[in-house]
Amino acid sequence: MNWESHEFLWIDWVIIVIGIVLVSWAVWRSIQKDKRLQQGANSEDYLFGKGEPWYIIGAAIFAANIGSEHLVGLAGTGAKAGVGMAHWEMQGWMILLLGWLFVPFYQLMNNKMGKIITMPDFLKYRYTPATGSWLSIITLVAYVLTKVSVTAFTGGIFMESLLGLPFWYGAIGLIVLTGIFTVLGGMKGVMTLSAIQTPILILGSFLVLFLGLATLGGGNIGDGWAAMIDYSKTLNVGEDGVAYGTNHMFHFQTGDPLYDEYPGFWVFIGASIIGFWYWCTDQHIVQRVLGQRKGESNEAVMKRARRGSIAAGYFKVLPVFMFLIPGMIAAALAAHPDSGFTLENPDTAFGAMVKFVLPAGVKGIVTIGFISALVASLAAFFNSCATLFTEDFYKPMFKNKSEATYVLVGRIATIVVVILGIVWIPIMMSLGSLYDYLQGIQSLLAPAMVAVFALGIFSKKITPKAGEVGMIVGFILGMLRLITNIFTNTGKDLMTGWYWDYTAWFWQTNWLIFEIWLLVFIILLMVVVSFFTPAPTAKQIEAITFTSDYKTQIRKSWNWIDVVASIGVVALCAAFYWYFW
Repeated sequence: MNWESHEFLWIDWVIIVIGIVLVSWAVWRSIQKDKRLQQGANSEDYLFGKGEPWYIIGAAIFAANIGSEHLVGLAGTGAKAGVGMAHWEMQGWMILLLGWLFVPFYQLMNNKMGKIITMPDFLKYRYTPATGSWLSIITLVAYVLTKVSVTAFTGGIFMESLLGLPFWYGAIGLIVLTGIFTVLGGMKGVMTLSAIQTPILILGSFLVLFLGLATLGGGNIGDGWAAMIDYSKTLNVGEDGVAYGTNHMFHFQTGDPLYDEYPGFWVFIGASIIGFWYWCTDQHIVQRVLGQRKGESNEAVMKRARRGSIAAGYFKVLPVFMFLIPGMIAAALAAHPDSGFTLENPDTAFGAMVKFVLPAGVKGIVTIGFISALVASLAAFFNSCATLFTEDFYKPMFKNKSEATYVLVGRIATIVVVILGIVWIPIMMSLGSLYDYLQGIQSLLAPAMVAVFALGIFSKKITPKAGEVGMIVGFILGMLRLITNIFTNTGKDLMTGWYWDYTAWFWQTNWLIFEIWLLVFIILLMVVVSFFTPAPTAKQIEAITFTSDYKTQIRKSWNWIDVVASIGVVALCAAFYWYFW
């Protein structure tokens, strides 16, 4: 048997089958053990979990973020545009805001409301019921359009490039498998699978990184890195004939072909807005830190959640090296015909690298981790959808139902999301570039979320009606921009006529700059509305006001270890920016 084969051999397939069986058994055993401890179904445990250890929380946050869009999109972007996309990945520092700043607020709200909250719950309490309902609707729509469908679509591409499965077999198979897994496993299943797949995914991806560099460097990893950087400097040639390179994150010169995608320092601000929304306010991330053990103190909850967030901050540094840089290596290898490596489609870069550089047997082991990562990430979205529907729509309308009924409703909601995800895939495929589509949606949804959450927490003067208006107007403006993007090819096509002439500023403005100005507009709108609408009640203000006792609990929940560990996350991010400036 040729252990250095560039294709999957029989031993890889055997390992994949055995591995899937073993992983399924481990998840099932964990769920059964948890059910025995619960002594019956419980909707909160099914939807939220019971308060996992900090290292499991960190792994779950990381796993919920890593999906097939990383295996396909991030590696593909690395092959095409180098490290420009790293702004969206080098955000471990942003996750620290979740643990240090937002967890205490959410826990305070938790105490005021007497139950584990969802993000719409927070807005209903701080603003108006309509504000929370709008967030639920927007989030559910966004999950179907940008999470479930995108993950399944890119999963199909990955399965096709790695295992040779037809695209639709891989895409639909992934959705159906994940839907069954989520319905049967709930949050406990997601958390357990996350803990299993995270080390496999990390080790496997770094094997691809180091073996890829060694192959590029003729057996020397350092030489491979130098060759990759040297090749990236020859790319991104402008109309002036100058090679601007893809080895840096900031593109300040207008002649740079990548300036329109990553315009100067605006790209950092725009990526941070999306990061703030995703890491600090998005249900499927925040849900990982909301679990609480019975009888557990606020101090213990905050300590565990914060340390889980810090651990996730370290994990978040890894995807650039796990996926983006292997894409850059793939492009450099393909530029050397004598290497034997070919790359016809950049989106297949990571799957092609797995087959090319990993030895037989190892391919199978690593593939198990990748499949588990796809299922865990997609399951996280399914579970969050079930949570939002059950907690924010069904429970308020149908109170005093049994716990088993609430669990069943959550499972039915998951099945509905599965069906909608499958139906939307062919529609999404007709809307152009997948990654442009995904980034565009996120940049249009994030400003309203960031404005409403940030002002709701940090300002006592913002009125309930202002939050509702900010959420609705921000969403409507974002969707109007999305419609113009569809008609104008994201502002690239020349459109004429009275409407297009008078609104050129609206549809031609760079998508990141538009995102920033949209955020500024929503903030100003909320401030103005607050001058003319009733002030928040004392109860609403109390919900965001820390008492002296609660401040003491917060202070007791951290020590010098947490501070040093957090500084380490920031230092790693800063070092990456310095190297790839």
